[in-house]
Amino acid sequence: MNDRPVNLSMSGPPETILDEEPVEALEALREAMSGADSVSSIGAVCQRWPRFLEAWASLGDAVDEPALAYAAYRTGYHRGLDRLRANGWRGSGYVRWSHETNRGFLRALSGLQRVASAIGEYDEDERCRLFLHQLDPEWPPAG
Repeated sequence: MNDRPVNLSMSGPPETILDEEPVEALEALREAMSGADSVSSIGAVCQRWPRFLEAWASLGDAVDEPALAYAAYRTGYHRGLDRLRANGWRGSGYVRWSHETNRGFLRALSGLQRVASAIGEYDEDERCRLFLHQLDPEWPPAG
């Protein structure tokens, strides 16, 4: 279980911060992204660490086929919901980009939103767009 509690301050909705990824997984992803066959290499990272959200978002970014990108982003999104719940999230509250450990989930959700729009899934595009703004009112991140 996570030792980082959900912030329940009276100043606003609770804020959830995901736990850190294993160092070995982060290093494997960096190496996979720099290789010649990054799609296969990133896929191998996803296979070895199936809860590694940054890897799923990176796989979605790396593939050219919209259906495959959609599948990778959707997997990262659903794995992210599981991770959020395990870290105290109860379906509402902030999950901000300013916390680096939240970025894999937010990247997966943002990628899902973009690909949904590209393939004509406009209702999903809108749901994802709204959810991103609910999770982080300052969405999209600067830079």
